[in-house]
Amino acid sequence: MKTTGGGSGQPAMSGLVFFLFLFSLFTAAASTTKQSQVYIVYLGEHAGAKSKGTILDDHHALLLSVKGSEEEARASLLYSYKHTLNGFAALLSDDQATKLSERTEVVSAFRSDGRWSPHTTRSWEFVGLEEGLSKGWLPSGAHAGENVIVGMLDSGIWPESRSFSDEGLGPVPARWKGVCQGGDSFNSSSCNRKVIGARYYLKAYEAQHGRLNTTNECRSPRDHDGHGTHTASTVAGRAVPGVAALGGFAAGTASGGAPLARLAIYKVCWPIPGPNPSIENTCFDADMLAAMDDAVGDGVDVMSVSIVSSGKQPRLPDDGIAVGALHAARRGVVVVCSGGNSGPAPATVSNLAPWILTVGASSIDRSFNSPIRLGNGMVIMGQTVTPYQLPANRTYRMVYAAHAVVPGTPANVTNQCLPNSLSPKKVRGKIVVCLRGSGLRVGKGLEVKRAGGAAIVLGNPPMYGSEVPVDAHVLPGTAVSMADVDTILSYINSSTNPAAYLERSRTVVDVKPSPVMAQFSSRGPNVLEPSILKPDVTAPGLNILAAWSEASSPTKLDGDNRVVKYNIISGTSMSCPHVSATAVLLKSAHPDWSAAAIRSAIMTTATTNNAEGGPITNADGTVAGPMDYGSGHIRPKHAMDPGLVYDASFQDYLLYACASEGAQLDRSFPCPASPPRPHELNYPSVAIHGLNGSTTVHRTVTNVGEPGAHYSVAVVEPMGFSVKVSPTSLAFARTGEKKTFTIKIAATGKRSRRMKRKYLAGSYTWSDGVHAVRSPVVVLVA
Repeated sequence: MKTTGGGSGQPAMSGLVFFLFLFSLFTAAASTTKQSQVYIVYLGEHAGAKSKGTILDDHHALLLSVKGSEEEARASLLYSYKHTLNGFAALLSDDQATKLSERTEVVSAFRSDGRWSPHTTRSWEFVGLEEGLSKGWLPSGAHAGENVIVGMLDSGIWPESRSFSDEGLGPVPARWKGVCQGGDSFNSSSCNRKVIGARYYLKAYEAQHGRLNTTNECRSPRDHDGHGTHTASTVAGRAVPGVAALGGFAAGTASGGAPLARLAIYKVCWPIPGPNPSIENTCFDADMLAAMDDAVGDGVDVMSVSIVSSGKQPRLPDDGIAVGALHAARRGVVVVCSGGNSGPAPATVSNLAPWILTVGASSIDRSFNSPIRLGNGMVIMGQTVTPYQLPANRTYRMVYAAHAVVPGTPANVTNQCLPNSLSPKKVRGKIVVCLRGSGLRVGKGLEVKRAGGAAIVLGNPPMYGSEVPVDAHVLPGTAVSMADVDTILSYINSSTNPAAYLERSRTVVDVKPSPVMAQFSSRGPNVLEPSILKPDVTAPGLNILAAWSEASSPTKLDGDNRVVKYNIISGTSMSCPHVSATAVLLKSAHPDWSAAAIRSAIMTTATTNNAEGGPITNADGTVAGPMDYGSGHIRPKHAMDPGLVYDASFQDYLLYACASEGAQLDRSFPCPASPPRPHELNYPSVAIHGLNGSTTVHRTVTNVGEPGAHYSVAVVEPMGFSVKVSPTSLAFARTGEKKTFTIKIAATGKRSRRMKRKYLAGSYTWSDGVHAVRSPVVVLVA
């Protein structure tokens, strides 16, 4: 085709030809766009025993029904899910996905979005304190958890860490069917009797972002980020003495909760392309679902998933983690997920399926005290794990970031120390006070350093209260609570020459009160189905020390070239593996228990009191409740012997999905015309939404204790509601016997109109004098 321009002397393109040229470009681009979408086509359970080849042929046949040729159908297939669930992931146009979703054998066809992301020692000792134990938290038995296999869906693993040594471990369990997949800086020798398998999944990621940039990541199970190594060692890291974070903080012996368990690694999270890809990872439904399918086929007993959805919560049939967890639970695999870091706002909790154990985050009894000595003699106690120290013997001028920004900085972020916002002229050589909010905490320190500041004091805005996550800043610095930053700002505003000095930080234990609910921990109610209380429990998630990738710095910032073997970070990503380890220990002690029974044992033995015996509080000082911590803080030793459990079957979950969302999750199980109401699922907690008058809830418990047990019930009624349990006593002649009872909840009209709470909480507890089987009762009134 000829074109003009640049004095080339070539003839001009005719109008019609030019139009056809543009049209061809447009249609080609549109076709490419349509074909670039990764969809998951979910078919429910496999119908009878089929070979992997037959399953693959079935999936190709479905694709051929919407594709133009056999070659196109095969080329479009990314994953064929063949172990536990029936389905596949493929490149489809919206029209093709719609056509497939209309077929009778298809449960759902949904986009594989990158809406998922990971959420980012002493903690296990503290769990023992919550048990009422002065020392020791592990269950009796030197081999507890040894042959239990826990699958980690995360960013991979740094296998050389001492936390993953296989010294003294026996042979790999014979039932293990997994592989050690090689790749960049990772081969079969990277696995051992501790890390017994490793795989990686990125087909959906590369379909969205193009081929992986291996400058910032390894195309293998190796962890370039640190998050996966941290969570894996929290679950099952070996006991490693003499461990500390950068600067010597939190020194001691690092150990996972189940140090003899085996680890299977499934790398599903990858860096988001951009100017700083090391900061945040993304994880795609199709990749995670392939990993979950393989994990169950490989033989894992517990799955730990520190990954949550951002934005609007997906419906159960369109939620890759929920779908994978449903089929895993049917095969006895306990799936534990983080609840998210979007608190303290209500209705922010993620991973809402009732067959998932969803975890909130709370503090432990350790702090990293860093005194701030103000020029007026007042001492404010900050917290930090920053290894750098200001030169001694003098104070430094202090300035509030809002008074030191460059012109043009938006008024609503002048105090945030965002990149390139500070004026070097105004901050050079000074201690700069910044507030949390927008941007990364460690990024604020980097901005102060860029502008020539001497140190940073990072203060909490009102929403974070007294919760102080610590960071290894790139310059001297510390962090303070909302009340303390207000005191510092009052001093700055009232002084003509404000000054301060940051003293050396030290590790302090036995901090009271503890635990305290982390403000970042996502809260209930459950936005998909308020009749299921979420989160289920809370566990340590604030300032947790664990193993780290040596390819990642402690801050993950560009320009931070420090290398650490262990790092301190916070998030429900850190609390999730604490509960996963608890599930491992229960699976070891009770290998015949269902996933629902293990979840029940963890929930009904949780405590709502802190280590001092008072009620657990939030970081802003208010008393916490079920929307904050679910059933309470985990107590692993109590969970080993719960007395009674609330069990549930695969069919129970299918009925729940029918009632809650009108979703038929398996084509072989049609939804009945009138399924049981969602709150009738045999769940270890009770939540009632929109109660008018009264309602009656049924529950069934199974005796897992000694025969001849006799239980009586005690009720704490929510204010303004009566709760009547019938019968009030249960007698069990044998272990394994089941008993059903009813709970009638009715409004009494006594609730004060001045009450502003959107939910009211009580509880009922079955006790035989040895066991206390507690279930929260929540009535949502708005």
